[in-house]
Amino acid sequence: MAGKRILMIVGDFGEDYETMVPFQALKMVGHQVDAICPGKSAGQSVRTAIHDFEGDQTYTEKPGHNFTLNATFADIEAQSYDALVVPGGRAPEYLRLNEAVLAIVRYFANAGKPIAAICHGPQLLAAAGVLKGKKVSAYPACAPEVVLAGGIFADIPVDAAVTDGLLVTAPAWPAHPAWLAQFLEILGTKISHA
Repeated sequence: MAGKRILMIVGDFGEDYETMVPFQALKMVGHQVDAICPGKSAGQSVRTAIHDFEGDQTYTEKPGHNFTLNATFADIEAQSYDALVVPGGRAPEYLRLNEAVLAIVRYFANAGKPIAAICHGPQLLAAAGVLKGKKVSAYPACAPEVVLAGGIFADIPVDAAVTDGLLVTAPAWPAHPAWLAQFLEILGTKISHA
């Protein structure tokens, strides 16, 4: 299997696990993953946040790691990538205000390339207008945005994921095993145990 070129759009206070885990896991199985952030260059970093579910009415937030970017936003040519990953956390909230980010998301959707989004990541997809008629999971607080964007909200367990065509979504980081497995399947990644 030839590795795919995967673009990951990240930003300050994106969820730590939802940034680090897919970045490392996709690289581990042989894919190239380029992590970018508007206004930042390779070698710079974004701050992440750790979101947890501790019995409160919503998630809690704590400081996470600094995540080093390995590509420069201004240098990216979306058409040279095979797939897109959009982590959750608070970053999608402000990234969706950036027209260049929305143009990248629209490119992948319109080109029929795989997209994986988790937690608040579908906020970017909703703002880009690419959810119409799609079955989409997200953090439950994002359900109204999914519906208003014409998507069909998938109310699934926090450790589950849903695939609709080439779009793989999940509610939050407990879904990493299901979310990444479904994304790897649509990427055509074959893993065997001898």
